[in-house]
Amino acid sequence: MPTIITLPGDGIGPEILAPALELLRTISEDFTFDEHAFGGAAIDIHGTALTDETLAACRKADAVLLAAVGGPKWDTTDPEAPRPEQGLLGLRKGLGLYANLRPVRPLPALYDASPLKRERIEGTDLLVVRELTGGIYFGAKTRTARSASDLCEYSVEEVDRIAHVAFDAARLRRKKVASVDKANVLETSRQWREVVHIVHRARYNDIELTDVLVDNAAMQLIARPADFDVIVTENLFGDILSDEAAMITGSIGMLPSASLGEHGDPGLFEPVHGSAPDIAGSGAANPLAMFLSAAMMLRHGLGRDADAAAVEAAVDRALDGGLRTRDLGGEATTAQATRAVIDELGRE
Repeated sequence: MPTIITLPGDGIGPEILAPALELLRTISEDFTFDEHAFGGAAIDIHGTALTDETLAACRKADAVLLAAVGGPKWDTTDPEAPRPEQGLLGLRKGLGLYANLRPVRPLPALYDASPLKRERIEGTDLLVVRELTGGIYFGAKTRTARSASDLCEYSVEEVDRIAHVAFDAARLRRKKVASVDKANVLETSRQWREVVHIVHRARYNDIELTDVLVDNAAMQLIARPADFDVIVTENLFGDILSDEAAMITGSIGMLPSASLGEHGDPGLFEPVHGSAPDIAGSGAANPLAMFLSAAMMLRHGLGRDADAAAVEAAVDRALDGGLRTRDLGGEATTAQATRAVIDELGRE
């Protein structure tokens, strides 16, 4: 019986996690759920965004399902004050979750919801593979009255392992990898490019590899998103580019993600969107990215491919049937969206 740690977090987090658990219970009664406070909610209770107890529970679990963290209540420029996002970084580091997978596949039913023209996004099906535990987010930080610094640092081993993840993913897709860096300026990027090419030559000659500077990648994601298959990049670039790519789908409320470590370790599954405190409590939150994150958990965390495909198909059919939450230009509430998807799941 799989044990899943649930982290509702902040803002709309509890409002979208509860429907996801209802969805999972519809699939099977075999799951055991163990809820823990996390992010700002944990700061309010424990004074820290991630307690040792929560991290220990996550390490013992089969998977971790996270909803959302953060909000203006905990925003501060005080470097000594706890922040909700520290919990997320601590969880990634503590579980060794170095590979973040963010699929971007706009559905035909939502082509007109995208700010991009239909002809630009038709056929887009890409995967952003973001290195998650290195780079500037985890480098040494300094702050004085007159200056501040953040160290961006990568080891060869960190680049090597994320490159393998990207190339292995491409083998199951269209066999194209775009490696995104800033090698014309940054030494870390020059090392990144060199290591990615070494990995490519050693084991992946069947994959087409292209180097793309990050500023050009940002432009090409808007100009020709369907040309991309797998994008692999470092932590900061991946954070920015995957949020940009989210808008191809019509709303960031549609994008799931999976954060994975070594084989056999529990993964972390969460929507890409934030905690949306402006709509928290209104019943307007879009739960679909949470549902799709649960599907990624079923596939990548629990090895239940058929169940994952069933959830994804149910979301597709609900949207084909006219489901539109407010972020997608409609009026459906969280509860109505949940009912629509679960009803479709029952028709499998």
